[in-house]
Amino acid sequence: MALPAMAAVRKAHPDTFIAAAAVPSVAPLFQEETSARVDGVIVVDGRDEPDTLRAGSFDAALLLPNSFRSAWSARRAGIPQRRGYAASFRSLLLTGTVRRNRARVHQSVYYSNLVRGLGMPVDDELPRVRVTEPTASRAAALLEQSGVAPGATIVGFAPGAAYGHAKRWPPSRVAELIARLVRERDAVCVLGGAVDDRAAGREIESALPAGIRAVNLIGRTDLRVFAGVLARCAAFVSNDSGAMHLAAAIGVPVAAIFGPTDERVTAPAGEHDVLLHQVFCRPCMLRECPIDHRCMKGVSVEAVFEAVSRRLEARS
Repeated sequence: MALPAMAAVRKAHPDTFIAAAAVPSVAPLFQEETSARVDGVIVVDGRDEPDTLRAGSFDAALLLPNSFRSAWSARRAGIPQRRGYAASFRSLLLTGTVRRNRARVHQSVYYSNLVRGLGMPVDDELPRVRVTEPTASRAAALLEQSGVAPGATIVGFAPGAAYGHAKRWPPSRVAELIARLVRERDAVCVLGGAVDDRAAGREIESALPAGIRAVNLIGRTDLRVFAGVLARCAAFVSNDSGAMHLAAAIGVPVAAIFGPTDERVTAPAGEHDVLLHQVFCRPCMLRECPIDHRCMKGVSVEAVFEAVSRRLEARS
């Protein structure tokens, strides 16, 4: 969601060396072709972050996170110019600040407004990621090893979600949807995600009816290969997650299922299907539902199936 803001920085400073400093789970993404067009990638993690930044001898830092820690790390790294939102009691650590607007806006707009506040124009472009040929080849090899034919219609699934189970559509619903897509749309359904999502994958496989198979790649890909698999998908079904945003940036039509989180802030950027069941307690932003998970259980298999079917028909 930060890619449009980063693209604006690149456009405003075409001859400047720009590096993306990112945590290990995100950094590999910038080795693909993104609309940010960065010149380098720096992996920052934990206590060594100031030393890592100092080694880059940077003249300026644009701090997209609002945390005090990010400003403190940039200050300790000795970066002369440090710009970001005036938040989390960190104004004294920054050399240039932008006042936050408290209105509820999409996260990508929030990042772009920071860049605008620093005097750089931002185009209304969408985040874009294009996988490189080596990544596409690695993904193709993995799919072939997993029994997926080169011309298959692939529907991807990200059944997990970080930060709690409340964001997850019930595995039994995912299994029912997979069965319908296989039987009625002749689709190959591929599960993807991180190692922590393996339990959700096993639940889904256990709930599949006899004769129905899903290709389970959960925990078997790094971020770049996962992006390559996404690029092969005709549609993608996901909870509110990083996988959802990555699929949208790659250009895959997404059926995004929202429950406790706010789709006005974190919906996939672009023309996608956002499915939700409006109840009095959402968006609660809780990691675990204290009652009956009615927001997610209220999203029907039929609604998601119809959304995916429309995308498959439009594609064909």
